[in-house]
Amino acid sequence: MTEKIIIIGGVAGGSTAAARLRRLNEESNIIMFEKGEYISFANCGLPYYIGGTITDRDKLLVQNVKDMSLRYNLDIRIFSEVIKIDRQAKKVFVKNVQSGEIYEETYDKIILSPGARPVVPPIPGIDKAKTLFTLRNMEDTDRIKSFINKHLPRKAVVIGGGFIGLEMAENLHDQGIKVTVVEMSEQVMAPLDKEMAAIIHNHLQEKGIELILGDGVKSIENNGQSILTQKGNKMETDLILLSIGVRPENELALQAGLRTGKRGGIQVNQKLQTNDPSIFAIGDAIEVNDFTNKQPTMIPLAWPANRQGRLVADIINGKDVQYNGTLGTSIAKVFDYTVASTGNNEKILNRLGKPYEVIHIHPVSHAGYYPGAVPIALKMIFDKTSGTIYGAQAVGKDSVDKRIDVIATAIKGGLTVKDLPDLELAYAPPYSSAKDPVNMAGYVASNIMEGEVDTIQWHEIDRILADGGTLIDVRRPEEWENGHITGATSIPLDELRDRLDDLPKEETIYVNCQVGLRGYIAARILAENGFKVKNLDGGWKTYETALQ
Repeated sequence: MTEKIIIIGGVAGGSTAAARLRRLNEESNIIMFEKGEYISFANCGLPYYIGGTITDRDKLLVQNVKDMSLRYNLDIRIFSEVIKIDRQAKKVFVKNVQSGEIYEETYDKIILSPGARPVVPPIPGIDKAKTLFTLRNMEDTDRIKSFINKHLPRKAVVIGGGFIGLEMAENLHDQGIKVTVVEMSEQVMAPLDKEMAAIIHNHLQEKGIELILGDGVKSIENNGQSILTQKGNKMETDLILLSIGVRPENELALQAGLRTGKRGGIQVNQKLQTNDPSIFAIGDAIEVNDFTNKQPTMIPLAWPANRQGRLVADIINGKDVQYNGTLGTSIAKVFDYTVASTGNNEKILNRLGKPYEVIHIHPVSHAGYYPGAVPIALKMIFDKTSGTIYGAQAVGKDSVDKRIDVIATAIKGGLTVKDLPDLELAYAPPYSSAKDPVNMAGYVASNIMEGEVDTIQWHEIDRILADGGTLIDVRRPEEWENGHITGATSIPLDELRDRLDDLPKEETIYVNCQVGLRGYIAARILAENGFKVKNLDGGWKTYETALQ
């Protein structure tokens, strides 16, 4: 008997599932319904087409209906919205969005891949804002591009400092538009922790982006020509881009009685089945398990959708595979910087009450003596007892992706921080150092695990000094003069052994340097001479950036 499989929604998950289904089985009857015009397009490239980096619109279209239908023998129906699932009769009701006609189609199995849509909160005046846009699909992209070309806006406000918000801020800026970013939380880029996001805050302001943090939008006025924030900031604007997050397209699932989680994501098991074994769900609409902490979460990214699309086709065809959760590895370009992360950040671990250790290092992208080396800020979070890597974050102008990808692979492979120094990574002066930054992160974390050094974090030192603690800055005098932590005492590292008698042995001595390495050496000197000592992790560089 030929199995009839209906796929609801295309793009990454649905299109991948359709192609894989056909490659595994020539006999299946595969029907894909897509309520829009396009079945497969490069979502992540949309801001760069608006900004002009990508000039050919057609290059965003990954597959068209004619070619995909022919190659994979699929029945693809665009402008077709599935409005109801009858699980008992095993049929769906489909509306042609152009003609309004509604018809029925039976099924043996369904793959739900409806995606997610931008959150549009009930802000006063938002329904009258004629200059307000969201960005999800090709239609949104065309509207924004057309508006810019026709009206030549001079000022724009981006509401939301996440990935799409900042990518759009950059691309609008590239169009000569003065951009303001309004973000309700105290930082942009939620996957980062505060001190790492601070690097991006500084860079955005250097590029001329006005950044308003810790302040939400109270109202939109004058048909979208002005915005009033909760703290009373008022700004005039010619264009508004709303980018405060997405919510799963779960209405069809709810209508069909499928279970959803607290945030509305469709609940599935490791076989990507809903509570109806004939209905599977994939992509941005589903609730997944966080690979690191095993808790339910929503991670609307391209890699999970593509992976789930392939796996669901394998599962339907009897392969013994399963989806093991999402790590959440992500990356974005923000002007000259690359921002990347994988796994859990401190905010998540604190919410879960999970103990952890943190290291910050500031290596360069390749051998320092080879031209073009630039700094990378790399943070890793791990368990001090087991060495389990919980997550990592990196910001820099070059080679950030390589380091986060290696750590993401290590996490998926079950490696610990003690395994990182043993990774044999490609080295030549134009590409890395003989001790790659990932190796260095492993060395620093291993030192903490083995008790060779104890550390404190950037947000702890001011309180310690206020309580009478002793902080020794072991940098050179000229570095000290360029900026230091208030309350610290300057003792350059090379003088430290000769000045041990100046230090109190009855209390903990705190040390800092520029990035942590000389502080570690100083800590070892003091520990070997009977002092109790802690090194300021990440040094002055992390401290100064975080508090700007």
